[in-house]
Amino acid sequence: MWKHIAANALTLGVVLIACAAAIVQIGTSRWAAPGPLSDAVFFEVPRGASLRAVSDALEAQGVVSSASLFRVGTGYVDRDDDLKFGTYEIPAGASMPEVLDIVTAGGPSVYPFSVTYVLRAQGPEVRVRERQPGRPDPVEIATYTPGEAVPEAFTDLLDRDIPMTWRIAVAPGLTSWEIVEGLKGADFLEGEVSVPAEGTLAPDTYEVAQGADVADLIERMRVRQEAILADAWASRAPGLPIASPEEALILASIVEKETGVPEERRMVAAVFTNRLQQGMRLQTDPTVIYGITNGQGALGRGIYQSELDRVTPYNTYRIDGLPPTPIANPSAEAIRAAVDPAETGFVFFVADGTGGHAFAETLAEHNQNVAEWRAIEAARGAVSDQ
Repeated sequence: MWKHIAANALTLGVVLIACAAAIVQIGTSRWAAPGPLSDAVFFEVPRGASLRAVSDALEAQGVVSSASLFRVGTGYVDRDDDLKFGTYEIPAGASMPEVLDIVTAGGPSVYPFSVTYVLRAQGPEVRVRERQPGRPDPVEIATYTPGEAVPEAFTDLLDRDIPMTWRIAVAPGLTSWEIVEGLKGADFLEGEVSVPAEGTLAPDTYEVAQGADVADLIERMRVRQEAILADAWASRAPGLPIASPEEALILASIVEKETGVPEERRMVAAVFTNRLQQGMRLQTDPTVIYGITNGQGALGRGIYQSELDRVTPYNTYRIDGLPPTPIANPSAEAIRAAVDPAETGFVFFVADGTGGHAFAETLAEHNQNVAEWRAIEAARGAVSDQ
């Protein structure tokens, strides 16, 4: 009898073990399988939320198929306490391990709405966009100039206290004065700041918080430019006619102001490098303009002959070498071009009518390019007069 009972018990144990193994196998398979989401979604992990609350919300929003399985799997990999507050984008079909990686990653929140305050040569602009989950291109909600009436679509978001990402985008080639003046219109920033040294601010897009101190933003820009310049200087090409990172920054600012075509930066840098090496004057209009305006806005007219004839520290038609300071805040690309110019014999360039420039090694070639440019200007003038 006891043998019979023991045999039955052994059989039952084997069955239970087999069932448990099957359950584990099924659970493991479901844990690693693609999730039920058919479209990407934004998902918020509230500050201080428990794993149970988050897993229940994930199931309710259709991100995972089972809240309990998500909790069990999270505990099994010992990540129960790794949830990070924030808003995240979860792609379609994300498995439970992938969802767990996303909601424990931390970092900046991915809000559907963003406000970008853009600093440009023509003045600041506010751009409000909505990003649809799973789609790379945001949808325009509102675009306006500070000082104009705020579009109703934006005020509605503000009135409803909708969480948004706030950014400051600084275009390359602005002066330090233009950046500081432009930031005065960003009413979501606080505080004041004096104008930093020219060229020391890195053009880029910076994420900020509402109520952030503008001085902290300026410091971030300064530190970033310092790092970019140090890195570029450390890997500079040999034999350059510039003796310091500061001179590289000056040259980069001139390159930045002379061309808006990315592919031309190293060519333009080569022209000025060759001129410096040959003892030629730089003869560049942007430096003359900076000497007239002190970097405080656009000149708004052509340069007078008397201004070209006048000796000033920034008139590179009248002085040898570089001006005493940068004339704008150059991009990282312009800085790298200044310390690694193209290998070419060009010492002249002029506009070619396409937005770019025609380059030349000899004065005869340059004069021909100038004649072609003047013909283009004359033709354009004739068309505009019709």
